[in-house]
Amino acid sequence: MKEPIKVAAENRKARHDYFIDEIYEAGIALVGTEVKSIRAGKVSLRDSYAEILDGEAILQNMHISPYDKGSHFNHDPKRPRRLLLHKREIKRLLGMTTQKGYTLIPLRLYFKRGKVKVELALARGKRLYDKRQDIARRDAQREIDRALSSRRREG
Repeated sequence: MKEPIKVAAENRKARHDYFIDEIYEAGIALVGTEVKSIRAGKVSLRDSYAEILDGEAILQNMHISPYDKGSHFNHDPKRPRRLLLHKREIKRLLGMTTQKGYTLIPLRLYFKRGKVKVELALARGKRLYDKRQDIARRDAQREIDRALSSRRREG
């Protein structure tokens, strides 16, 4: 039986802007008020990315709004956050990101067994013509589906 996961935030634009090659699940080191804000859904993955610095995976630019009832325990909304990965995964990601065009992008943030997890993608950037091809492919598939569904209704 698959364990339930509660998605707190999703980076929908990532799949539009990047080719996703590999996906990793990483834990994330947070302070208490950040977890409460994430549970409340006050998190944004827009423009966030991960990088490998000094043998550690760091998530940059993720915005977690300060907790309303946090007072002086609150955190900086855009502070760098450490990702929890195995050493061999970090070494592999370091090797891949030093290659031309690869970057680490968070796809979604979710709760799994009470812990906050990040779905991290090893991705290559799309060019404008790649995005146009994807849009054309989606439109063609939509037309096919529409034609098939109208034929089923008639017959």
